[in-house]
Amino acid sequence: MDITFTTLGALLGLAIAIVLIIRKVHPAYSLILGALIGGLVGGGGLTGTVSTMVSGAGSMMSSVLRILTSGILAGALIKTGSAEKIAETIVNKLGEKRAVAAISIATMIICAVGVFIDISVITVAPIALAIGNKAGLSKPGVLLAMIGGGKAGNIISPNPNTIAASEAFGVDLTSLMMKNIIPALCALVVTILLASMLAKKKSSERITEADAESSGRGTLPSFFTAILGPLVVIILLGLRPIAGIAIDPLIALPVGGLITILVTGQAKHTIEFMEFGLSKVIGVSILLIGTGTVAGIIKASNLQTDVINLLEAMHMPAFVLAPLSGVLMAAATASTTAGATVASQTFSGALLSAGVPALSAAAMVHAGATVLDSLPHGSFFHATGGAVNMGINQRMKLIPYEALIGLTSTIIAVIVYLL
Repeated sequence: MDITFTTLGALLGLAIAIVLIIRKVHPAYSLILGALIGGLVGGGGLTGTVSTMVSGAGSMMSSVLRILTSGILAGALIKTGSAEKIAETIVNKLGEKRAVAAISIATMIICAVGVFIDISVITVAPIALAIGNKAGLSKPGVLLAMIGGGKAGNIISPNPNTIAASEAFGVDLTSLMMKNIIPALCALVVTILLASMLAKKKSSERITEADAESSGRGTLPSFFTAILGPLVVIILLGLRPIAGIAIDPLIALPVGGLITILVTGQAKHTIEFMEFGLSKVIGVSILLIGTGTVAGIIKASNLQTDVINLLEAMHMPAFVLAPLSGVLMAAATASTTAGATVASQTFSGALLSAGVPALSAAAMVHAGATVLDSLPHGSFFHATGGAVNMGINQRMKLIPYEALIGLTSTIIAVIVYLL
């Protein structure tokens, strides 16, 4: 049964979901309820609306399965101390004089090897606070260095947002990760410049001894041991473009996690670490199911046609839809993963029909989803602020800088496509 919902219904459903999220209703329930109301208002009827929601949620299952297995890698890197060791080594090698750059690069690499961006910031935070205290840096500058580095790493990572975008456009995950390397590096440079500027402002915002002592660290593995698991993942995922051997992320990510557990001598804790990793990915998996319901309604609505007609009326090329949809949907959901998923699921067909190559379209959508993904109605805003004991008002002031970093990667992704 083919149903077409009105644009008004689709937008109303999304708006209701946003309001509910802001009102602290669980994002998954907010999205499901928004999809239901949007579908009913959009003319789908109860049966048609529910059917479309179920179909939309079902389209998320391949992504959800890969994300669930990626939890093994995330859990292993965090619980064995490997992620912290990688970050500590980078910071120590670059030293206090290059503290901001070290913090940004460390967070970028931690996120790029498969740790979620909010967990990457939380992992690097104790190290960043300690070195920031010694170097006399401000808290906003240090936090921006971590967030910007995380944003750069996120668009070249095997994280849920990348998996969702690659699935929606039908492109290879490794190829999508490689496609955004230049945008990621440009975002890193802008991060270091902006964070360095902020880090030197206002002595009243300097990191204190109390901040730096907020987290203690135990014995960590060697750097080689810590990096071995992620290296195996990179090699396995790289076999497809290099040798034509396809290793699905569903296999590569957990293999890297198990290797990390074994080489760090933590085999007896395997089940514990796997359960911890699952606890870190179950939330985003449930979020994706909820996202699928509203994406299903939006995808089956006239929104795609109306947006394309609007772009044509404004004499704008069709490819603009890719970054623009990523920006708007991430802003609506305050989530890189949900934003990239909704935008990809909704507009992939229109972009491909307009002749935009799938890989380029996915890269532009993905980069666009990092511009306004840290608004206050999302968990990332609060998790990152809490990692450095920062108040809401002070945390709000960083949003324009974060948006500029995401906008940098988005603009570069568009330029790479045009070239």
